[in-house]
Parts: sequence; C-alpha cells; structure tokens
Amino acid sequence: MQRVLTTVTLLGLLVATAAAFAITEHLKLIKSPVFGTLVSKELSPVCKCATDKATIRIRLRHSDHVTVTIVDTGGRKIATIASGEHMEARRPKSFFWHGRTNAGGLAPDGVYYPWVHLAHARHTFRFTNRIVLDTKAPTVLSASGGKTVLFAGPGRSIALHYDFGEQANPVVYLDSRQIIRGRAQRERDKVKWAGTLNGRPLPAGTYVLSIGARDSAGNETPVADRKRITVDLRYIEVTPQRVVTRAGKRFTVKIETAASRYTWRLSRQHGSKRGRLLHLRAPTTPGTYRLVVAEHGNATTVLVRVRAR
Repeated sequence: MQRVLTTVTLLGLLVATAAAFAITEHLKLIKSPVFGTLVSKELSPVCKCATDKATIRIRLRHSDHVTVTIVDTGGRKIATIASGEHMEARRPKSFFWHGRTNAGGLAPDGVYYPWVHLAHARHTFRFTNRIVLDTKAPTVLSASGGKTVLFAGPGRSIALHYDFGEQANPVVYLDSRQIIRGRAQRERDKVKWAGTLNGRPLPAGTYVLSIGARDSAGNETPVADRKRITVDLRYIEVTPQRVVTRAGKRFTVKIETAASRYTWRLSRQHGSKRGRLLHLRAPTTPGTYRLVVAEHGNATTVLVRVRAR
C-alpha cells in the first residue's frame, strides 16, 4: 500500500511539474502588448539643450488608450504626461517629460521610472528603464596648458590638461565660440589644440582659451566658472631680435618654427633653408638693415646693424 501511495505521489509531482513547464512555455510565447520601447536615460530641464526633456516612445500590438506616468524610486507618482490617449496598433508614439511634477515645479534631482497603463488591457507596465534627472552643472577644478607657446604647423598642437569634479566632456572656447568638444567623458584628461578655428589656422598672437565641462545630461559649466589658459601662438621666431656686426662678417641667428623650410631676405641677399641655425654674411656697406624670415606668409623681422670694419 505504501508503494502505491509513493508511486501516486511521484506521478502527481511529475504531472504538476509538466503542467507548470507547459504554462511557462506558453507564457513565453505570448508577446507583450507593449514593444519597441525607447526611454531617455538622462535629462536636465534647465540645460536649454536637446536633453531638456525625457522621451518615452512605445508601440502597441493592439489599439488602446494609454496613460503614462512618471514615478520615483518609491513608486510615488510624480507626473502624468499622458492620460487616456488613444494609440493605434503598431504606430510608434512618443511621450515627453520635461522634469516637472503635476504641480508644475521642477522635480528633485534623482532617478525616475515611466509606467504605462493600457485601459483595454487593464494592465500597468512598470518599466525598469531609469531616467536620471540632473540639473547640476559640472565643475572645473583646474586647467593648464603645460607649455604656453605653440609654434603651429603640421602635427603641432598644445595639450590642455583639465580636472573635473565628475565625468564630463571637455569643452574649449575661444572668446564665446566653442572650438573643441572632447568625445571622452573623464574626470581628468587632456585635449589638444592646433591653433585653428573651424579648421583654419589663426594669425600669430596671444589667445585666451577657456575650458568648461558638459555632462551627459547636457549641463554646462557657467562662463564665470570656466578655467582660462593663455596661449601664445607663433609660426616663426628668430633670436636674437637685434644683431650688431661688422661689414662683410658672418653672423648666425637661431630659427624656431614648425615648418620644414623657410625663406630669408637681407638687403639684396635672399634664399631658402632648413634647420634651426641660419648662417649669413653681413652687407659690406655699414648701416641698419632688416632681416626678414618667413614661412607660408608668416614673417618676423630682425634688425641688423652693420658697423664699419
């Protein structure tokens, strides 16, 4: 009798297990009424940018009336962004949350979730997609240019080092114009500037760059809080700037440039040369002359005073 009971019990367990498995597999084959979901990960209602709102885009397998609410981590309703709106089957529709509560004020910074209720289906889908609301601008702790002089040219640039209070994209400005936006989001790193604006070389001179940060929510460091770096942009330099020599005597000047070749002119003499040292012979007639050294239209001048022998 005991064996019979044991056998019946085992058969019952097997039948129950098989039934549960069949039900589970059947449920797996039932497709969700909501599909094609796309939910923004972050927003900043104060950034005045593309991420100043969160987008919740869905599709329905069957036409229905939709109510979309935003809840906090405790499941408390913060805002209703759609109430009983009709949606056609398989036609995508987007709903937008601008970071405000039902009362009209800004919601506190934090994590929120979208819930979608279908009236006909009588079911609320509680999405696990996180929407992070962030209104705090990233801070720039420090910024430096290492070298303050840039001899611009092919392959030449200056490294702009930065240290942020959080992971963010570096943004470099010249006056009020954005000239660089780094792709990597890091707390500290560097970006390089080649002395250009919109891909074109800038004239030689002194430029004040400012470095700010932009986080993934779109918040940017305020203008007053950006760190400034002064860069002296040059193309060619000759030292010394003044030469005193005797008529007909040889003298040497030092050339600093990123160009592979430069030209020079002194009185009736002229030529083209490579290298950092330029050896010349002074004119035979005493007087004051100008030595002009140039590369690609950028020139610098040295006064050469020639005395009698």
